[in-house]
Amino acid sequence: MTGASPAEPALIATADSPHSSEPAAGGRATSASPYAPEPSSSEQLMRRDFDPHVPNVARIYNWLLGGKDNFAADRRAAAKLLDAVPHAAMAARENRAFLHRAVRFLADEAGIRQFIDIGAGLPTASAVHEIIHGLVPAPVVVYADSDPVVIRHAEALIGAPGTAAIQADLRQPRTLLDLAARGNLIDLARPVAILLVAVLHFIEDSDDPWATVNRYKDQMAPGSFLVISHVTADHIPAGAAQQAREAYEGASAPGVPRTGAEVLEFFGGLDMVRPGLVNVSEWRPRDRHPTAGPALFYAGIGRKTTAGRPQ
Repeated sequence: MTGASPAEPALIATADSPHSSEPAAGGRATSASPYAPEPSSSEQLMRRDFDPHVPNVARIYNWLLGGKDNFAADRRAAAKLLDAVPHAAMAARENRAFLHRAVRFLADEAGIRQFIDIGAGLPTASAVHEIIHGLVPAPVVVYADSDPVVIRHAEALIGAPGTAAIQADLRQPRTLLDLAARGNLIDLARPVAILLVAVLHFIEDSDDPWATVNRYKDQMAPGSFLVISHVTADHIPAGAAQQAREAYEGASAPGVPRTGAEVLEFFGGLDMVRPGLVNVSEWRPRDRHPTAGPALFYAGIGRKTTAGRPQ
């Protein structure tokens, strides 16, 4: 495994292919082969053109985290979200803290040296390559996002050896992983951590995110880890959940909360790392202070133990 040069340009994913799938265990559709065509994508799900007048999910999240890379349209959408769920900004920060704890666990305790952060969003303090700095020798971090503005931000800010940004759609696992492995950057024959933190809830059920995640799991080597956090409406009133979804109407992607059972299904065939799938603030917290407000994110980490498709 070798790192990328700091000057290496981002790799750009552009391929779209027709969908081919077979029924998976549990009734979800999944790819018959890692070389099968990628699922088709909806042009409206994640618009790739830049328009400051259209709320963008990465910029909304950036505002919730206290960032400055956002526009008036993003702030209006975030305000609607906070009207529906006042705890949303705190939950975003709790989710970011989970990412920090998860990455430290993977590097410090599990010895993972390769990370693919999918749906990375706009750079913030304590990005993955900064979290693992000094924890493992020669780490490699690839940031992947479908938003070209996100990639341009990432290219401008990252410069550490072994760190790169690629433009790719998470719904096209084969394309994304091929780009991540290009130039001997990520070695998929060795354990890797795939991070799907606060991103799967931007894929609607009609695009079958479970099948997409299965395709990533198929390609992970034994000893690899899958990290997921996901928005839920399990603990808020139905009216508030509907208002929250409406806040994302007309944005670059929809907001789709899912139940704990639906989120747990993403980990099918993997061994869950303790404490399992929990409220994001309860995944190995550094302190035991209760959080104010309802649980808005589930979070968990699964480990792949055998080669091939997890059963």
